[in-house]
Amino acid sequence: MFPPGEERAMKVHLDCFPCFFRQTIIAVRLGTRDETLQAEVLKGVTEEIRATDMSKTPAHSTTFLHRRIRSMLGKDPFTEIKSEYNQIALKLYPELKRRVEQSEDPLWTASRLAIAGNVIDFGIFTSVDIVGTIERALHTPLSVDRYDTFREELSHHDEVLYLLDNAGEIVFDMLLVEVLSGMGKRVRAVVKGAPVLNDATAEDAAEVGLDGKCTIMDNGSDCIGTILEFTSPEFNREFRNSGFVVSKGQGNFETLFFPERERYPGKEIFFLLQSKCDVLSKDLGVAKGSMLLARGGEALRERLP
Repeated sequence: MFPPGEERAMKVHLDCFPCFFRQTIIAVRLGTRDETLQAEVLKGVTEEIRATDMSKTPAHSTTFLHRRIRSMLGKDPFTEIKSEYNQIALKLYPELKRRVEQSEDPLWTASRLAIAGNVIDFGIFTSVDIVGTIERALHTPLSVDRYDTFREELSHHDEVLYLLDNAGEIVFDMLLVEVLSGMGKRVRAVVKGAPVLNDATAEDAAEVGLDGKCTIMDNGSDCIGTILEFTSPEFNREFRNSGFVVSKGQGNFETLFFPERERYPGKEIFFLLQSKCDVLSKDLGVAKGSMLLARGGEALRERLP
């Protein structure tokens, strides 16, 4: 992913700044029709953007940004659209479940569908092509594909810590959780401790019925991704003790991907995501919108054909 010999976490790039403003515009338009308030929030977040720590991940910056947005709006602007997409995904669930059950390799199919679900992200997109993305996930190669390693390493673990990403998307995750449970794995799915963007919370897990499929725990945080310095002691202990982790989405990838395997000895982390931004895609050497099943600790130098 990074130049040979350079071991660092992902950091804020100059090209991230326009995205900060674009995310703000998406949020305020979802949160209010009051154009005066929309403009006030957009101006108000400039203080947070000005304070951006360029040595941290973009997820750090957007965490503080969205805290300011919620504070100025006096509400969570994503509440309604989260529920809307939970319901949209639930309507797709019976057919997707049928495709998984009839697949020659249900784990392969469910993992591909979990990656497809990552397209549901209204922090970045204002519209999504769910059906088209499902077909692309099932019928085209991934840009980074460590499925064989994923399946092999999974066979050595009885428990899976599953870091969820977005509402709506969690219905697609539920398909993979069901397959994992059917393989005898004990799954603990992790939601956010408080609303941020359209990330899944315990309320979303209950709305789609995921809480009836596995154990749900929250990470005690309202941060984008999984920023361990801000998550709860209970979650940190769970993360530290978990030998096999499934990490969904770009935010979790930004905050947990590590080029040095020694950082988390004895832990296997597999990242299932779509590369949704130009900066990350350039770092990875893939086209924007690429799908990945990546293994933590690898240098990810793959390129699209």
